[in-house]
Amino acid sequence: MVSQTAAPPAPVDTASPAFLPVYEPGELAALAARHGLTVSGARPTLGAYVRQLWGRRHFITAFATAKLTAQYSQAKLGQIWQIMTPLLNATVYYFIFGVLMNTKHGVPDYVPFLVTGVFIWTFTASSITAGTRAISGNTGLVRALHFPRASLPIALALQQLQQLLFSLGALFLILLVFGQYPRPSWLLAVPALALQALFNTGVSMVMARLAAKTPDIAQLTPFVLRTWMYASGVMWSLDTLLTADRVPRLVLLALEYNPAAVYIDLMRYALIDSFTGAQLPPHVWAVATGWALVCGIGGFVYFWKAEERYGRG
Repeated sequence: MVSQTAAPPAPVDTASPAFLPVYEPGELAALAARHGLTVSGARPTLGAYVRQLWGRRHFITAFATAKLTAQYSQAKLGQIWQIMTPLLNATVYYFIFGVLMNTKHGVPDYVPFLVTGVFIWTFTASSITAGTRAISGNTGLVRALHFPRASLPIALALQQLQQLLFSLGALFLILLVFGQYPRPSWLLAVPALALQALFNTGVSMVMARLAAKTPDIAQLTPFVLRTWMYASGVMWSLDTLLTADRVPRLVLLALEYNPAAVYIDLMRYALIDSFTGAQLPPHVWAVATGWALVCGIGGFVYFWKAEERYGRG
């Protein structure tokens, strides 16, 4: 009689779902917290987010500088275009509006008036345009690396500030040629530009979030900016053309307290002798500070609230 040896029992797969413990959702959350696990890509608290941004400050500065250097790297004139672009725009506006439409009538020192307006407006318009591409134009970077996404719109706004500072030499030279010599009021340009930079950064972050969700906004932005430019007194004096008997009072107030117009007027007041305090709206510094704080802080918080959704399609 042949004896039969019993086959050894098959190994038990303890990793099989049948042998895994079953946890309730609350128990899973507690287990993850006990082992220091967090949700991937979760939005940090606002305070932690600010600390993360401060820790990336060197990256933000280097990214802005690299973008500025590469902007005209393919052009033969290179960085000279940083100066030439606003100057060419000012030349075109001078002949179209100053000469053909005669908006220079009644505006003393029209060329310094116009060039200052163009340079300061370009700073705002370029910052907002760059903001619309901050996330959508850097999708690969956003998906590949973990960092606070606000670094991108802040860096691009910083790039535009660097470009403005680079081109201010040309603006000051034009002012000197047309008889506007340095005086103590020129120092007011520093706080005016600082407030404008904060305002631009906040609006840039708002546009970055909107364009990340709806890319078509980038196509609409140039038309909105062009309309905003015409309403900001870049080529003409709002104080001269708009009077209470020609437009409704509410329209006049809206145009006077338009943030772009406020920052342009502050720079004109600082740099141009003939542009006096009588041409500024009441409480102009308080208005400029208010716009900067509301848009700067509000734009930052608005961008932060969607932090976990950027780059996720």
